[in-house]
Amino acid sequence: MSTPSLSTTPPLTGLAGLKQNWRSDLLSGFLVFLIALPLCLGIAMASGFPPMGGIITAIVGGVLVSRLNGSFVTINGPAAGLIVVVLGAVQSLGQGDAMAGYRYTLAAIVVASVFQTLMGLFKAGRLSAFFPSSVVHGMLAAIGIIIMAKQIHVMLGVKPEAKELIDTILAIPHSVVDLNPEIACIGFAGLALLIAWSLIKNRVLKMIPAPLVVVAVGILLERYFDLDHEHVYMFLPDQEFLPHHEFSIGPKFLVSIPDDFLAGFYFPDFGKIATVEFWSAVLSICLVGSVESLLSAAAVDKLDPYKRCSDLNRDLAAVGMGNVVCGLLGGLPMIAEIVRSSANVNNGAQTGWANFFHGLFLLIFVALFPHFIHEIPLASLAALLVYTGFRLASPKEFAKTMAIGWEQLTLFVVTIAGVLATDLLIGVAMGIAAKFALHLLRGVSLTNLFKLFYHVEQKDADHYVIKIEGAAVFSNFMALKSAAAELPQGKTVVFDLSDVYLIDHTVMEFIDHYCHDYNSRGGQCAIHGLHNHEPFSSHPLAARRRLDRKPAAA
Repeated sequence: MSTPSLSTTPPLTGLAGLKQNWRSDLLSGFLVFLIALPLCLGIAMASGFPPMGGIITAIVGGVLVSRLNGSFVTINGPAAGLIVVVLGAVQSLGQGDAMAGYRYTLAAIVVASVFQTLMGLFKAGRLSAFFPSSVVHGMLAAIGIIIMAKQIHVMLGVKPEAKELIDTILAIPHSVVDLNPEIACIGFAGLALLIAWSLIKNRVLKMIPAPLVVVAVGILLERYFDLDHEHVYMFLPDQEFLPHHEFSIGPKFLVSIPDDFLAGFYFPDFGKIATVEFWSAVLSICLVGSVESLLSAAAVDKLDPYKRCSDLNRDLAAVGMGNVVCGLLGGLPMIAEIVRSSANVNNGAQTGWANFFHGLFLLIFVALFPHFIHEIPLASLAALLVYTGFRLASPKEFAKTMAIGWEQLTLFVVTIAGVLATDLLIGVAMGIAAKFALHLLRGVSLTNLFKLFYHVEQKDADHYVIKIEGAAVFSNFMALKSAAAELPQGKTVVFDLSDVYLIDHTVMEFIDHYCHDYNSRGGQCAIHGLHNHEPFSSHPLAARRRLDRKPAAA
């Protein structure tokens, strides 16, 4: 479906926007619903939640949050990036009791979401800039590795005894040897379809969501293998020297949701609110959820053909309010989800009503057709998550980071190793600490590390110059970001970097994106003063240092 040209007047919002664009938003909402249904189920179960937990979140994100948020074409719902955080909370708080851990985690989601709402109300959306991009990508890659490590076993129909992450990874060869052939057939078929669909160029076929195809084929294979009824079958290999295997099959390999929609709601248990584990879960959910949501919302803005800018603070507050409701009803935390949002844009969505319709379709479907969901094999959902995990941690991500510079690859790998060896918060902290150490080794003073020296000069009514001095790095440029955001549109803005002796990739990326966005809205923005700087790699946004000036001069 074609997207509108950049010259087109942005569509109306609110009820006027619904009246103007209901056809395109309704169609896009339906297509996104088809993508969201299997993903919500898979993400919920991978997070240690009942399947309905993911559906509840998408319904709240669509029906409620779409009416409160500050974005235009964003889809809100559960995301793979939070699987590790939520599953870790369920396991640490439940201590072996999955249902108790689930209800304690709901309480942690409620508390974390209150803080998330306050962050939005107090305009803390800009804090996402504090996290270096390589550390954020390293965090997401580590999450991808963890998702793959856990879901490969589900895809093969095997439940390993391993408890720790490293043991789960090491158990993969054993699970491959002991795979359940019929379940593995469903899982590998789903994975093959996802890979094939990514290579298809036909526009008509591409309009059919790949997750829907995976689920449809999975259901057909489920009927063929008769997973609805528990039974045992023998696998008899042709070779006489291979042992015969006996495998069980049955409903335990299918999604299980209550027939009564209201029976899917659970309520939080605040019994562990005074424990360290509870507050660690609160901090993880709030931090990771907020950063992911803000980064995704900003990324979706770049896909919007009308070049509209989301109010990220309002968006964060709305997501926080929605997450409070999710925690009270038994749902996962939500974020602004990038994959479904991209599909929303490609499907021709015009306003936030597409998000609303996607949630409404989910509500109607699970209320009226719960038996259909019960026919979906877990292996099909696991295949979706394995594919998602691979995309987060693919070799391309390592190559893209390496292209920016060796120091970015170092931060990327340190963060991945830290997350895999410890947990998400400690791993991210290790990545940030490595970034600080790198800047100190390059001569950045402790004062300059947290304070950027700059001033905005208005040359005339239509000309602004932002003069920056010293070091411009990820930990000190938030004030610059706020000052640049306050400049009027349609003017001439120049970033003068001639007196900067060190500028890192995060700040280069911010200034480059700011210039592109400002120019796309009719203004003129440029970067001056980099002719005496040496980049640390050939990447256009690599970190740079000035050759003819020593750090002490700052």
